[in-house]
Amino acid sequence: MKTLKLFTIASVALTMGLLLNQSSFAGTPTTIIDSTLASEPLILKGKSGGSVKSNCGNINTAPNQIIEVTEPLPYLRLTAATEGQPTLLIDGPGGRFCVLADSNSGGNPELSGYWQPGKYSVYVGELALKNYSYTLVVSKQKQALK
Repeated sequence: MKTLKLFTIASVALTMGLLLNQSSFAGTPTTIIDSTLASEPLILKGKSGGSVKSNCGNINTAPNQIIEVTEPLPYLRLTAATEGQPTLLIDGPGGRFCVLADSNSGGNPELSGYWQPGKYSVYVGELALKNYSYTLVVSKQKQALK
């Protein structure tokens, strides 16, 4: 009987956690992207960082942005910039990716290439325990080689 009660309590806790997590996504801005980008580049803004320590820096409990790609895109570039040390955690149809800044992207985390249709949860993290205003640049143009 104790096992059944424990199982019931655990399943209720899991269900409540999932419901609360999904409800926290309700306030996340969603941007729909297809082959005709609304503007080139598309600029999204918000606050980076958060209270959750991850292997991709400190992130928020809910994504900063949800990007919905409605058709296959042969090339799309997503770059995050802050005054701090930004990271990008992108969870989408192709898997979960952590992107750190490097010298090729000017010190900003950047993910580029083919994007398949689906919803992408984008977390703009910080390596430090701080929050900064971020700019997320979405573009279909390849950067010029330096």
